[in-house]
Amino acid sequence: MHEPLPPGSVIGILGGGQLGRMLSVAAARLGYKTAIFEPGSDCPASHVANFHMRAEYEDEAALRNFAESVDVITYEFENVPTSALDILDLLCPIRPGREALRISQDRIIEKDFLSGLGLQVAPYRAVNSENDLRVAVDEIGAPAILKTCRFGYDGKGQARLSSPDDIAQAWAIMKGAPSVMEGFVSFSHEVSVIAARGLDGSVAAFDPGENVHEGGILRRTTVPATLTATERADSVLLAANILNALDYVGVLGVELFVTRQGLIVNEIAPRVHNSGHWTQQGCAVDQFEQHIRAITGWPLGDGTRHADVMMENLIGDDVTRLPDLAKEQGVAIHLYGKADVKPGRKMGHVNRITG
Repeated sequence: MHEPLPPGSVIGILGGGQLGRMLSVAAARLGYKTAIFEPGSDCPASHVANFHMRAEYEDEAALRNFAESVDVITYEFENVPTSALDILDLLCPIRPGREALRISQDRIIEKDFLSGLGLQVAPYRAVNSENDLRVAVDEIGAPAILKTCRFGYDGKGQARLSSPDDIAQAWAIMKGAPSVMEGFVSFSHEVSVIAARGLDGSVAAFDPGENVHEGGILRRTTVPATLTATERADSVLLAANILNALDYVGVLGVELFVTRQGLIVNEIAPRVHNSGHWTQQGCAVDQFEQHIRAITGWPLGDGTRHADVMMENLIGDDVTRLPDLAKEQGVAIHLYGKADVKPGRKMGHVNRITG
C-alpha cells in the first residue's frame, strides 16, 4: 500500500511549456507545490508554478539541487536527455518511469515494443541511408512517410514520399538522422485514448477522442468519437495493455488509426496529451489532475464524461478571435501565457460544450 504524498509536498516538473503549466494548476488544487526545471525564461509553467529553476539539462549541480528539493519528478515532454535522468533517478522517484521514456524517445524502439505486445502498427523499416530508403520503398511501397527516429513533433522531422521519385529529396530532409519509413495506412479517422495507471496498478481511461490535424498539428479533438462499441472497448483495453506492460505510473496518450482491419497504433506519448484537453470541461477529474493523482499515490479519479466537448487549438494568430470566442455560450478559454505569436505555435485552446 502506497501512502499518498501529503499536501504541501513538492512535485518537480521537467519542462516549462503549457502542459507543465496545466499540471501545476492541477497540483495546486490538490494542495501541492510545483517546481519547474526549464532552461528558458518566462516560460508558460513559470507563471503558475511555485518555483522555476532556470538551468540547462547539462548542468549537473542544478539537476542535483532540483532533485533534492522535490518529492517526486514528472515531465511534460519526452525528450529529456538521458544524462539528466541518470542524475535525477538516483535522488528522487521519476514517474512515469524511465522505460516509458526510453521507448517513446525512438520511433523504431516504440514500434518494436508495440508489435511485441501483439498490437497492430503501420508497416515500417529502419532507414539510416538513402540506400536503406530505396530498399524500404521496394519492400513496403509508396506512398509512405519518412520520420526521424527522435525529436520529431507537430509534423516536424517528417517527409512524405508519393513515389520512388521522392526518395532523394526525402532523405535530404532528414539530414542523415536515423529515421523510420512508415507505409501508408488507409484509415477513416484518427482517435486517441488518454489513460492512466496508479501506483497500485489500477487503470482508468477517458473516452476516446476523435482528432483532426492540419499541417501536422492537432487542430480539433471531438468527443464522443465515431467508433463502434467494439472499437471503443478495444481502444481502452489496448491502452491498458500498454500501461501494464510498462508498469506505468501516470497519464499516457495513445494515438490510433481506425481502419477496416481494426485499430492501428500510430504512437504513444508518456505524458498528458493535447488531445486530452477536452477533459477539463468534460469530466469531473481532468487528465492533469489524474496525472497528479497517479504520481503522488492518490486513488485515480472518476474520468466519466459528463458532456460532449469539442477542443480546438488556438494556433498562431487564432488568438485574434478571442473577443468573439469570449462571447460564445458554452466556451471555456485556456491561454498559455505565451508573449510572442508565431505561425504554428500553440497559444491556447478552447473547449466547446456541444451536448
